[in-house]
Amino acid sequence: MAARVLHARGAATAGGLLQRAAPCSLLPGHRQEVLPKIHEDKYYPCTLVGTWNTWYGEQDQAVHLWRYEGGYPALTEVMSKLRQSQEFFEFRKARSNMLLSRKNQLLLEFSFWNEPVPRSGPNIYELRSYQLRPGTMIEWGNYWARAIRFRQDGDEAVGGFFSQIGQLYMVHHLWAYKDLQTREDIRNAAWHKHGWEELVYYTVPLIQEMESRIMIPLKTSPLQ
Repeated sequence: MAARVLHARGAATAGGLLQRAAPCSLLPGHRQEVLPKIHEDKYYPCTLVGTWNTWYGEQDQAVHLWRYEGGYPALTEVMSKLRQSQEFFEFRKARSNMLLSRKNQLLLEFSFWNEPVPRSGPNIYELRSYQLRPGTMIEWGNYWARAIRFRQDGDEAVGGFFSQIGQLYMVHHLWAYKDLQTREDIRNAAWHKHGWEELVYYTVPLIQEMESRIMIPLKTSPLQ
């Protein structure tokens, strides 16, 4: 497992499992599925956490989230095996015909967040991404270690992650809701809980930029 890497005032803010997030911009009208063998075959030491297409936010985009239980060595092993896979070579060639652009990030989990586990649906998912001011990650983690308890009533908290490689000082919070109205009701209810407003007040100045995507899980996604 990857090591815990951030500590602040005695509170651990980093969890142990390496994640890889891969948003891809697609040509209009395309839906991108992941290569099934990668997450179904024990030959590859990784797990597909979820795979989605965007509904609201940046359009024609697919988002894939992978977990590498063995940390960086597991990631290196998977990449090495894929380079030798003819099936992956054919998949990548076909994929190139539907892509406009793609990027990825290597992430760690916040230890105080729920660990993402498969769930039945139907659900919609919201990926809220925050670009923090450099040097504020520990402060963010300390505030959200308290804030997350205000957002557990509806089992909506799926996972929280922060970047290690790729765009740095980036935080992602992943939420699940039955529908958009349920999302609205749950978010409004948080403002009636004592302490939530104060935590929002102190975390907003840490943010340089933020984005929200509403996503629909693909049929291969363990998070439905």
